[in-house]
Amino acid sequence: MSKNAETDAPIVNTLAVRWSPVAFSDEPVASADLKSLFEAARWAPSSYNEQPWRYLVGIKGQGDGHARILECLAEGNQGWAKNAPVLVVGVVMRNFSANGKPNKAAEHDLGLAAGNLLIEATVRGLHVHQMIGLDPEALRDAFSIPDDAEAFTALAIGHLDTSSDADPAHKARDSKPRSRIKQTDFVFADRFGNPASFQ
Repeated sequence: MSKNAETDAPIVNTLAVRWSPVAFSDEPVASADLKSLFEAARWAPSSYNEQPWRYLVGIKGQGDGHARILECLAEGNQGWAKNAPVLVVGVVMRNFSANGKPNKAAEHDLGLAAGNLLIEATVRGLHVHQMIGLDPEALRDAFSIPDDAEAFTALAIGHLDTSSDADPAHKARDSKPRSRIKQTDFVFADRFGNPASFQ
């Protein structure tokens, strides 16, 4: 299924073809691919090079981590995320390690790491669907997450299910066209709301 973005200006093709399905096949993700995804996350930029991201990984057929993560997702996400062979929880470290002060950039930097991971996955023919619908305290209990950290996002990683056996509701959701607001609605100059001159 091709869902290439219809861009208003040229961009790197990897960005144009990346999208987040809900129909995942049960095809496993190679360990080498997973290692490269997290290596891409490792090299994301962060404030003071703090790297305030940590990841919990659950792989189907390897222990109970996948099931434990799934149980902590919002009910609406559980219905489709259960099919993804890999579930990941993105954990944010709230304080700087050097001085214990709050890191206001921590969530931003976790997002940068996830962005790197998404692009690496796309290059490798994988898909990633990020979720904010999860229970941080349930995950804290399930995985012994320390007090200065918080389960912030979840990611389903795998291959797109293009088979005739795919859930019709999931296929219908995935077939919807992609859309974004125009640059004129978020790139401003001189004052907030005034589109930049190059738009």
